[in-house]
Amino acid sequence: MNDLMYMKRAIALAKLATAHTWPNPLVGAVVVKHNTIIGEGYHHKAGEPHAEVHALQAAGEEAKGATLYVTLEPCAHYGKTPPCADRIIASGISRVVIGSTDPNPLVGGQGIIRLQAAGIEVKTGVCEKECALLNESFFTYIQTGKPFVTLKSAMSLDGSIATFTGASQWITNETARKHAHLLRASYDAMVVGIGTILADDPLLNCRLSGSEVYDAIIGDTLDGAYSMDIRQPDVMIFDSLGRTPIEAKVFTVPNRKVHLFVSAQCSEEKRQAFIDIGADVHDIERKPNGLSIKQALTVMGDMGYTSLLIEGGSALLSAFVETLAFDKIVTYIGNLIIGGTEATPAVGGNGFATLEAAAKLTFTDVHMMDNNIVIEAYRTGREGAYVYGHR
Repeated sequence: MNDLMYMKRAIALAKLATAHTWPNPLVGAVVVKHNTIIGEGYHHKAGEPHAEVHALQAAGEEAKGATLYVTLEPCAHYGKTPPCADRIIASGISRVVIGSTDPNPLVGGQGIIRLQAAGIEVKTGVCEKECALLNESFFTYIQTGKPFVTLKSAMSLDGSIATFTGASQWITNETARKHAHLLRASYDAMVVGIGTILADDPLLNCRLSGSEVYDAIIGDTLDGAYSMDIRQPDVMIFDSLGRTPIEAKVFTVPNRKVHLFVSAQCSEEKRQAFIDIGADVHDIERKPNGLSIKQALTVMGDMGYTSLLIEGGSALLSAFVETLAFDKIVTYIGNLIIGGTEATPAVGGNGFATLEAAAKLTFTDVHMMDNNIVIEAYRTGREGAYVYGHR
């Protein structure tokens, strides 16, 4: 049996539900017998059957004596659905190959123990790194109660996001902007500050087609046998005083939630106006440098959001950087030098007083994008079992 090949297919299947499963993880499963796939599936959405159930239903009676490949350890507890471990045992599967174990305290190895107790051979760690990265948001959320936070910015080579006159379109090229929209399609929610809303009146949506997202995330791995639906990320606006215009474009995108994070200084009249157009309003403590990031992340975690894409502007990015409240950063660098002390920096605020205190990064990817550059890095020093290899 080619364990690597079948696990990679399970990973591709899991990715079909990108941004659709929160607060649940992405999971794919493949049932193989006599080196032939007889069933496969993936977890589509929270509350719906898990990947193992879809795959075993497709395999039917042929599952007896077969091998099940699954990207994440099968659950062994009752949640919104029955335990997958019990379903696997009842199917007659003789061998289970698992990509990554589940840090959820409700699972935590119990799925493996239950399978082994039933006489099923279990192999773990196949494509472990790839399977863990598939669910880095879920792993962060399940162990911290807060979402996985990625900072995204598009800047000139000298670190500016706008000229001294406020001009900012476009610093990066079309290829980089399309890649940024792919990021939007991959996160539960986007976060912006009131400055961005007032300056740009953005839609804050993913403007790629389902086929474009499929090609970028899945490619030819599944031979075009499936398709992907775009889920527009929900939007969080940090707006202490409630200055977001009711007619802002952000409220016009259907099938998503818009959340306003305000302070006690926001009037009841403005709060009610937001509620009347379908937005949710959350009261957050106001600190000297803005709304409390820690409290806001707790509220977002309580709502079940596992991943956030922080899109700016400059003041909001600085609030997340200065509180070290981020996990990852994706930076697009355009082929421009803007210059000038009055240009808007990518990260504003007061900054750090010493180099020792500054946020440290571990770079993981740098590549060219049609004469632009994209850099990906993780915050160095993140700790916990949810961090694969402490990246």
